[in-house]
Amino acid sequence: MPQLRPGEISRSIALALLTWLAGAAGAAAQAPQRVVSLNLCADELLLALADREQIASVSPLARDPAISFLWREAAGLAANDGRGESILFGDADLVLAGSFDRQSRTALLRRQGLDVLLLSPWRSFAEGRAEIETVARRLGHPERGEALVEAIDAALARTRGLVPAGRSILVYQRRGWVPASDSLIGELLRHMGFVLHQDALGLGGGGVARLETLVRSPPDYLLMDEDAALTVDNGSALLNHPALAEAVPPSRRLVIPGRLAICGGPSTPALIDALGAEVRAKVR
Repeated sequence: MPQLRPGEISRSIALALLTWLAGAAGAAAQAPQRVVSLNLCADELLLALADREQIASVSPLARDPAISFLWREAAGLAANDGRGESILFGDADLVLAGSFDRQSRTALLRRQGLDVLLLSPWRSFAEGRAEIETVARRLGHPERGEALVEAIDAALARTRGLVPAGRSILVYQRRGWVPASDSLIGELLRHMGFVLHQDALGLGGGGVARLETLVRSPPDYLLMDEDAALTVDNGSALLNHPALAEAVPPSRRLVIPGRLAICGGPSTPALIDALGAEVRAKVR
């Protein structure tokens, strides 16, 4: 292999630096300048990864502190009404929408030549990492995507194997709904060392776990939203039923703020750490 002289090395370094700067400048020039997001999960990724000046509007949900992790960051930004016609006349150059959003609206926007990036709910951390990196690159800020992925991975490293062997847990939501084992929260709970109780109940694909079933075959722990303590209707009353409290008392219920778990994205490191804190405090 030929040896480079010191002067040639300096020129090579300078050329490499100029090439990198040109590429970065090109990416910045091509980055969208009027981005619209149409649902809460898209809002949060946009707020975390874009320059504020790039954001044309977010959905109204972005400013709701009950469900939005970045509601403070959304303050002062325009909120769209979600209608395809108003988005078309808003001069957007990129729309972040959900794969489960109204397909007719997505089709309309694309027919009119708008760039629409569809985002899907995360079913795994691998999917989440890929989506973060895709959105960050499209917005012209790949380094911000890398930083968010690193924050998620650091939180996972802090919580790996926290749970003593054999402890079972069930994510229990309003009206007795149980999410599928093959889900982001399922992966996180297994990562911490839990056994997913929905598999023992035959609900690996998700579904409704009846109160009678849990009384007969309770998990060691329940994972619930912090709002589960409030009885506001029949769906939430189930979570506070005396029979369930006897089967799985409050001391064996892990509670996290709901807004941390609604979307995968900038809230995910906080979700992992919040769940880790509950595990350390309650799981024996």
